[in-house]
Amino acid sequence: MKKTFLYISCLLLFSTRLFAQLTPFELSKDKNYTANYHEIITYYQQLAKKYNQLKLLNIGSTDVGKPLTLIVLSKNRVFDPALIHKQNKRIILINNGIHPGEPEGIDATMMLTRDLLKNNKLPNDVVLCFIAVYNIDGCLNRGVSRISQNGPRAYGFRGNARNLDLNRDFIKADSRNALAFMQILNTWQPEVFVDNHTSDGADYQYVMTLIETQKDKQNPILAKYTAETLSPELYKRMKRTGYEMIPYVESEKTTPDSGIVAFLETPRFSTGYTVLRNIISYVTETHMLKPFDKRVYATYDFMQHLIDICQRDHELIGKLKQQADTQVKQQKTFALNWELDEQHHDTITFKGYEAGWKPSEISGLNRLYYDRNKPYTKTINYYNTYKPTISVDKPVAYVIPQAWGKVIELFKLNEVEMHQLAHDTTLDLQMYYIADYKTSTRPYEGHYLHSNVKLNAMTTKVKFLQGDYVVYTNQAINRYIVETLEPQGVDSFFAWNFFDSILGQKEHYSDYVFEDIAADLLKRDPELRKKLDNEKANNLKLAASASQQLEFVYRNSPWFEKTYLRYPIGRLLSDTKLDLK
Repeated sequence: MKKTFLYISCLLLFSTRLFAQLTPFELSKDKNYTANYHEIITYYQQLAKKYNQLKLLNIGSTDVGKPLTLIVLSKNRVFDPALIHKQNKRIILINNGIHPGEPEGIDATMMLTRDLLKNNKLPNDVVLCFIAVYNIDGCLNRGVSRISQNGPRAYGFRGNARNLDLNRDFIKADSRNALAFMQILNTWQPEVFVDNHTSDGADYQYVMTLIETQKDKQNPILAKYTAETLSPELYKRMKRTGYEMIPYVESEKTTPDSGIVAFLETPRFSTGYTVLRNIISYVTETHMLKPFDKRVYATYDFMQHLIDICQRDHELIGKLKQQADTQVKQQKTFALNWELDEQHHDTITFKGYEAGWKPSEISGLNRLYYDRNKPYTKTINYYNTYKPTISVDKPVAYVIPQAWGKVIELFKLNEVEMHQLAHDTTLDLQMYYIADYKTSTRPYEGHYLHSNVKLNAMTTKVKFLQGDYVVYTNQAINRYIVETLEPQGVDSFFAWNFFDSILGQKEHYSDYVFEDIAADLLKRDPELRKKLDNEKANNLKLAASASQQLEFVYRNSPWFEKTYLRYPIGRLLSDTKLDLK
């Protein structure tokens, strides 16, 4: 009896060790299961006990109180980022589960990590960093909310614990998740970044689509390598392993055969944020209607191919990154907004399904459908050219009052080099006044976004205080500095409401008191009287309104507050010697 018990115990122990290396996805009979948060972390902890080339790091915290788990794979067991870069090795950072209802990357990374370790396939010159699951909050909120998606049978929720879409949070950084991500990015300084997703939209034959950093938005040194070498090689290798890719399908009109448009990832998105750091960036988008197992294996293959190519080109990628950083330090003009150039397009071969219209069983009106019995291969237009609509010349430096604490903290977290004034200082600066802007009528990710910002620039003397910050624009991170601080930028800090308090007037007047003061002012200032008369002649509405005329005098008087609508960050246009701490 004791021998039988011992035999069964040994068999169970052997089975446990055998199956410990299989992922929950692989253990499921129908391959339609994605690991839950506990299973994910437990799996990596078991691997870490077995392999010393793997290290688990808990970084920061998330809005649900749990740290981000970073899996680091290093063939020679060097886990010091500074030493890794000193050894001329590249770092790839791969993010999973930013939308936990799009979990392919989670399961594919679990398998890939095991296989690289078990088969001794870790690259010699590339260190791999995987975020096990970024939106832990949403991963714990498990359900079936993505009704248009073909599996898995249960998965996490798109929003995090604060109901934020974390792939819209990289500039504004409302979540602690984003702050932890910044800590990872600035500690490890990867040259290549991937964010794994699942698409929605049209139906077509491909399992995998791909978003690459838009070529006109990417640093031209990196854009040339990405467009001419890295991306074509990824497309070729994916086709060879059975998962032919196409660029992310965003239709020009209704259906893909009308042409597709390259996705423009602005800095609110993960890859729009990383490109500000001259990081080569991709988003994988597996197709929502394909079986879950195919989506997982396609994601696995993509990551493996990317790793292999980066190993092959590791020296070149490192040199290009250094060249791009140097170029950005010296770059003078920066684009802030972009629009699609519909006059220019490429053509690509597209494998889709014929689209049609039929009466809806719900409304009786026409509805769109795709007929999988009618596949086609067509040449379609691919609109992949964007042109800047707003550009700005950088100043020598920006001067930021220390009162704007969130800006300062984000700059510190992003390792922007800053200096502080040693004492109170009056500076000749170019200051912006907000002349006009539009604000969204509904909240977007917790904010009422500003757009179409119009500015009046004025050179004036402004007093700054001891401890206020000076940010010189001679840094590799210039794009982040300029695109966040220039208020007309699409994802600037102003657009995200960081500075909304300047939009409110703090002082005013009692009209019956100011009437006498204004009359006296007009008697003593004939130029102001002339200005008022001209305005009355050109503005009949003002001419008929006593209150508007009084307001006009007030706004042109010495008593009107100079800081109303004045953007608080100054632009230092000349190389002035400053007394800095």
